[in-house]
Amino acid sequence: MNEGRINSYRDLKVWQFAIDISVACYEATRPFPKEELYGLTSQIRRSATSVAANIAEGYGRENRGSFAQFLKIAQGSLKELETHLIVSERVGLLQPQLAAELLAKCEENGKMLGAFIRKVQQKKRDE
Repeated sequence: MNEGRINSYRDLKVWQFAIDISVACYEATRPFPKEELYGLTSQIRRSATSVAANIAEGYGRENRGSFAQFLKIAQGSLKELETHLIVSERVGLLQPQLAAELLAKCEENGKMLGAFIRKVQQKKRDE
């Protein structure tokens, strides 16, 4: 990987950070009760992985307009993840400290996504 050079979606810091959040969510939901396997456990894992997956899918479209749209979908998945984390904390499945840490990571990733969307849209306008 060349410093500063983007050869793949895997080089994008916003994607790398989304992957880190996905891994953290898998670890956080591991102790959830088995009856939540198809409930909040599944919802948290699905929405967390959806963030990185949509960044990758949009990058693969090789069209800035489509890329920006997939980045917006990733933002939506991130908000969905935040909601599931809040519910998990409120029903006692997730410790408040862990929920706060994960929500802080989501907020940081959301800021990264927002800035990246603006950059992609600006480059599209400049074309």
